[in-house]
Amino acid sequence: MTDIASLEGAARPARAKLKFDPLWLAAPAIAFLAVFLIWPTAQVLSLSVIDKTGALSAAAFLRIWNGPYLAVLSTTFSVALWTTALCLLLGYPLAYWLSCKPPRQQRIAALVVLLPFWTSALIKNFSWLVLLGRNGIVAKTMLALGLAGGDKLLFSRTTVIFAMTHTLLPLAVVTMLPVMNQIDRRLLMAASTLGANASRAFWQVFFQLSMRGVAAAGLLVLVASLGFFITPALIGGPRDSMIGQLIILQINELQNWQLGSALAAILLISAVATCFAYDRIFGLSSVTGGGARPSRPDGLLRRAGLGMAHAIGLVFGLIEDGWTRHVRGLRGAMFMSVYAWAILGVLLIPIIAFVPMAFTASNFLSFPPPGFSMRWFEEFATSPLWVAAMMRSFGIGFAAGAITLVVASMAALGVVHTKGRFGSLAFLLCLSPMMVPSIVIAISLFYLFAKMSLVATDLGIIIGHAVIALPVVFMVMLATFKGYDWGLNAAASTLGAGRSRILWRVTLPLVSGGLAVGFVTGFLQSFEELTVAMFVGGGLKTTLPKQMWDNILLQVNPVIAAASVVVLMVVILMFIVVEMIRALAASRQHAQ
Repeated sequence: MTDIASLEGAARPARAKLKFDPLWLAAPAIAFLAVFLIWPTAQVLSLSVIDKTGALSAAAFLRIWNGPYLAVLSTTFSVALWTTALCLLLGYPLAYWLSCKPPRQQRIAALVVLLPFWTSALIKNFSWLVLLGRNGIVAKTMLALGLAGGDKLLFSRTTVIFAMTHTLLPLAVVTMLPVMNQIDRRLLMAASTLGANASRAFWQVFFQLSMRGVAAAGLLVLVASLGFFITPALIGGPRDSMIGQLIILQINELQNWQLGSALAAILLISAVATCFAYDRIFGLSSVTGGGARPSRPDGLLRRAGLGMAHAIGLVFGLIEDGWTRHVRGLRGAMFMSVYAWAILGVLLIPIIAFVPMAFTASNFLSFPPPGFSMRWFEEFATSPLWVAAMMRSFGIGFAAGAITLVVASMAALGVVHTKGRFGSLAFLLCLSPMMVPSIVIAISLFYLFAKMSLVATDLGIIIGHAVIALPVVFMVMLATFKGYDWGLNAAASTLGAGRSRILWRVTLPLVSGGLAVGFVTGFLQSFEELTVAMFVGGGLKTTLPKQMWDNILLQVNPVIAAASVVVLMVVILMFIVVEMIRALAASRQHAQ
């Protein structure tokens, strides 16, 4: 009997090891990305070192190094770095101002940031093309004030950097804000009781704790900037061409896959190197606001950054002491509010400007419009081309949003509950599409789908949009499941509820707000995506952004503004739906 008991005791750990690991829930997402991201990207990269005869060759890279393409690469990295720096410098005070607001006021003000964030870059950049044009309102205002240069605002490096900063600034803000919201403000009070003034407490306490968010914002903005092509194509000059435009030219028009793949390889290697450096300093999972430690917490660069923040705190602390002694009655909060609302106003300018332009009576786009007319909305509604593009965008958006929500939710649930060592690897794989510029994803899928006969199909575009949207939806659902109190499930189980009853009566009602945000995020990522539609659509399956892009390049008329207003209304409607569902979920949670 003793031997039998000892055998049973030894068998229990073995049976425990066979217990289902929640990380298996991430298997669909990993398999999906392996088939539609990792494999096609590797195939395209291999084309860069294979010539037309099938032999290994570095001719494409040598051509880039010795030809005019090197200047384009220099322009790309210069513009991307400037854009990243400006987004961080301008976005940090705005994110800090939002983090200081009460929850309700912060949510309302954040909507003003999210509206331009979810508004297509195509719409915003074309609006700047009209506003900053030779006959635009900015040029006319400068002329009235006696200022020169109003006719030379467009097609310059400065304008490209300005428009890219305007497009990506909301991304930096919404990345930094959650990290700032997690900082315990009592630490600032503790620093104050120890003798630090407001400036010193901010720089030596708050700023250092917010660096995870700053670095994450810089990473995402830099990777996005490297693959930008809409802004330089619309408002940049010949000397402002970026690598994304060259890739489109080589693959879409010249069919030079070797050179196009070599350019894509350089772009991808640069993005991956940036992500690797970020991981070494900050820890990659801090992109989602996690508490991951950096690979080298005591690295030289990290110590230098903390020392710089400490020195800045001392300098600004002395400045504040002198300011308060000599100037009375002026508060920093007032200046911060003025700055924040000024930035929010600039973010909204191109979006608001498009609305009246859609009602113009003229055949040309101008601001302000010379008259009122519904003609262009009628043309939009009666055009089979525009209606088909809009309906296709809705269908693809709903399909991509649903697929992404299911796959990303399962992966996030598995990552949250796993205790195995492979959780960080699954996390990294789910975020991998964010580390690959969208234009590299588009050409990789185009190459794969050409072999699978999925080019110029709705299914091909849906898959491409799902790949791009998956990491963002994954981050939303990861935050949702991390914030959920799983003890409620255990309590319901002790009261006799089964798993299905717990799922439908406890879990889903309380996470419905996160599910709604996840679906809307996936839908909007698809609805406004252009790059995949350009390649995978094959010119035959046209989405609304692709139709707008074609009209901008071939035939500019106010129907584009009408289409932009339709897109804007869809975004606003989705905001309203999300807020209603989140309010309902919050009321249910309080009722618990």
